[in-house]
Amino acid sequence: MKKQIMLAAALFPSVSMAANQPTNFSVGMAVDQQLSVVIEIEEKYRGIIGNDGMAFDYIAKRGSFDQSMPLTWYVGIGGWYEWDDEFGVRVPLGLNWDLSKGWVLYAQIHPELELYKGPDLQIGGALGIKYSF
Repeated sequence: MKKQIMLAAALFPSVSMAANQPTNFSVGMAVDQQLSVVIEIEEKYRGIIGNDGMAFDYIAKRGSFDQSMPLTWYVGIGGWYEWDDEFGVRVPLGLNWDLSKGWVLYAQIHPELELYKGPDLQIGGALGIKYSF
């Protein structure tokens, strides 16, 4: 019994330290495919599902303008599908604003190539907020 208590006491600090590490998992809301739920994993893979359809983006590159500013940029590649069978590819170009610990506001434009009834160039946009766990 004494050994178990000592083992638990030794493991407790490492468990609590692991709980404080970022998980690279974010959840939020956006206006993208109309009102949408956003899930982002490892700051690279973003899934969006909303009233009008769904989309998936791979964030290929991120950068910052100045280390002292809470503003960063990103560019990616993705695809989208609307519930009325329209689909296509898109290139998200966006900005992230770190509001406070864990909270990020983002805005993006995404040139789109619709492929449903022949190629058609469009432009879309999104505005959202995410919380990182």
